[in-house]
Amino acid sequence: MSSPRSVRFDEGVLARLDRYVRDHPGTSSSAVANMFIDESLRSYEHPGVVFRAGPTGRRAALAGGPDVWEIVAALHAVREEAPQLEGDELTAELVAVTGLSAAQVGTALRYYAAYPEEIDERVTSNHEAARREEELWSAQQRILRRPPA
Repeated sequence: MSSPRSVRFDEGVLARLDRYVRDHPGTSSSAVANMFIDESLRSYEHPGVVFRAGPTGRRAALAGGPDVWEIVAALHAVREEAPQLEGDELTAELVAVTGLSAAQVGTALRYYAAYPEEIDERVTSNHEAARREEELWSAQQRILRRPPA
């Protein structure tokens, strides 16, 4: 449940907020301000995490690196292939698989620990989208084949 709060913004900030809302139909100043404040606080709590816009919405990512969900997807894949790995060995394998540093992997996993539902939902939706695209590609390939004579 949200509660109203009076906040004063500098004129320049308000102008940019209004421009963002104009450029993103269906949003409101209140919703956008809430989103950006939440993201800013999350970035403050998790140094190295930034938020990016994309075709599937805004998502948590490593500054200069991949999205957090991609690292978590790699974690799940490593666990499937090598369920005996844990702790530093698991981190080392994630470092090897992703090409990231141990610090970057740690940053992503710390964010995941704080917001598991958000990241798990992103992993699931991306797997579903990949499955749908693969099915469409297969159907397209069947259409392009020469019909039997």
